[in-house]
Amino acid sequence: MTGPALVSVRDLRVAYGDGPLVLDGVDLDLFPGEMVALLGSSGSGKSTLMRSLTGFAPITGGSAHVVGHDLTRLPRRRLRDVRASAGQVFQQFNLVGRLSVLTNVLTGALHDAGPLNLAGGFSGAHRRRALELLDRVGIAHKATEQARSLSGGQQQRVAIARALMQEPRIILADEPVASLDPRMSHAVLELLREIAHQDGIPVLVSLHVLPLALEHSDRIVGLRHGKVLVSAPTDRLDAAALDVLYDEEAHDDESHDEAHDDAHDHAAHDDRKETHRVDDLV
Repeated sequence: MTGPALVSVRDLRVAYGDGPLVLDGVDLDLFPGEMVALLGSSGSGKSTLMRSLTGFAPITGGSAHVVGHDLTRLPRRRLRDVRASAGQVFQQFNLVGRLSVLTNVLTGALHDAGPLNLAGGFSGAHRRRALELLDRVGIAHKATEQARSLSGGQQQRVAIARALMQEPRIILADEPVASLDPRMSHAVLELLREIAHQDGIPVLVSLHVLPLALEHSDRIVGLRHGKVLVSAPTDRLDAAALDVLYDEEAHDDESHDEAHDDAHDHAAHDDRKETHRVDDLV
């Protein structure tokens, strides 16, 4: 970790309408160059915490500073700047299936495309940058294909390239491997951690499989019923230390899911091996 925290949350409380607190007194820091795994069972508040960092969840109390913006005082018209600085990766990829892979990546530049955006076009520099990013994630050879023709693992790598196209200060990845097979889950998380370490972009990734969090993160923050129960470097934790985040039923369900995934591990196709250089497409 180098430099000051790009995200600093203190005593964060979030409630929707007159409902109960979904987050209750959460503290969180994200520093340049680290991959932080966010753990917790369904309903623990993981997605709400992610949404609160981009102004999509109402902050009821406490403070949240994101890339220099105080979200509790920020006018709504300025939220666009915060969201542009936060690259987001989702479980279901959120690509436009009928558009080409390249065009999907280019949409990450809509925030600063200027007049070209109004005309529905992008500059040559934007196109070169998009191709470079597709090369970085290993699928430049798919640039002209429709996004819906790709495998799940390939689509998620397109989504990561799109997030990088924003030139983000932070990356928020909400269950990015939940719909992927085990082998591709490891590949996608390895890619996100590489981005964090090489580019100095902190990555906050919510996960539901403990071994993945233990293998691919630098630090783990664990939520239960909206409260932080675990916050420590990953190398100081093990599965037993994380049991406090889950009740017995949820733990049993997750163990069953992991066993199911392991049974299919050897049959998974590692499409990450299919790489070509970006020079072939320029």
